[in-house]
Parts: sequence; structure tokens; C-alpha cells
Amino acid sequence: MIIKKVLVAGTFDILHPGHIFFINEAAKLGEVYVIVATDKNREKFSGKLPIIPEEQRLEVVSSLKNVKQAKLGRKDNEILLTVSEINPDIILLGPDQKFDGNLLKKALIRNNLGYIEVRRLHRYYDKYVLNSSSLIKRKIIESNDRDEKKKRMEIKYPTNYGEV
Repeated sequence: MIIKKVLVAGTFDILHPGHIFFINEAAKLGEVYVIVATDKNREKFSGKLPIIPEEQRLEVVSSLKNVKQAKLGRKDNEILLTVSEINPDIILLGPDQKFDGNLLKKALIRNNLGYIEVRRLHRYYDKYVLNSSSLIKRKIIESNDRDEKKKRMEIKYPTNYGEV
């Protein structure tokens, strides 16, 4: 039996169960190869740097059970060169990734990589409310804001007046 190579890509900033679900779903299709977005490219496409530096994100993703190999994306973001280096049978796009699968397939065909199948995982992992990096970041900010507000209230209205 021939084992297929499955390529997935993402930022993987603040790893969460949704990322694990995505990688595990990819593993059902074959051996999983992961491209971790560089800090520079993440900033270029979203306007924001990741919280976790690229080398640290790469190390975490590399250690996951169903990841055969993980590597950083190219600094020049030449996606098709990265794809040709890995030479996957399948590219699996995540449910919230902005890539247009049809445009990607057309680009693969133009670059003699048309044999690569492009699929999209349509299911989100929704077992937990905090199922995305952006939701986790928002929760952290809200928690910090509450803590700061509580500290300001304690300074303004002390609860311990000492002994009289």
C-alpha cells in the first residue's frame, strides 16, 4: 500500500485543539507534512506578528504525534516552490484558511504540479468554545483587562483600612 503525503500549512500560533484536529484529520489521508508560516509572512498577510516566534512554533508543531515533518515556510513566500520541494499527493486546507482552493489548483496546474489534489477540511473543531487562536487571544486580553480593572478598584477603594 502506498502512503500518501499530505501537506498542511498554517501559523499555528498558540496551539489549540482545533490545530490538533486539523492535523489528525490530515493524518487520516496519509503522512502529514506541515509548513509553519514565518513571522514575516504572517505579518505581511494579516498585519500582525504572531505571539509565539516562528522557531518556537516550529518546534511545537514538529513534536506532534501525527506530524511526519514540519518546516518553516520560505522567507520569500514562494508557496509553489515549497510545494514542489515536499511533493505532496494532497494539500489539505483548513476550514478557516483564506486560500481559494480552485485558484491554488489552477496555479499547481500552471506549474506542472496538477497531479496534486487540493482538498478543504470543512468541519471546525467545536468541542470547546476556545477553538481558535484569535478566541484564545481575545480571552487573554479580556482576563487581563478584568484584572487591571480590579487592581484599579482596589487602589481607589481599599478594602483593608488597617486597625483603628
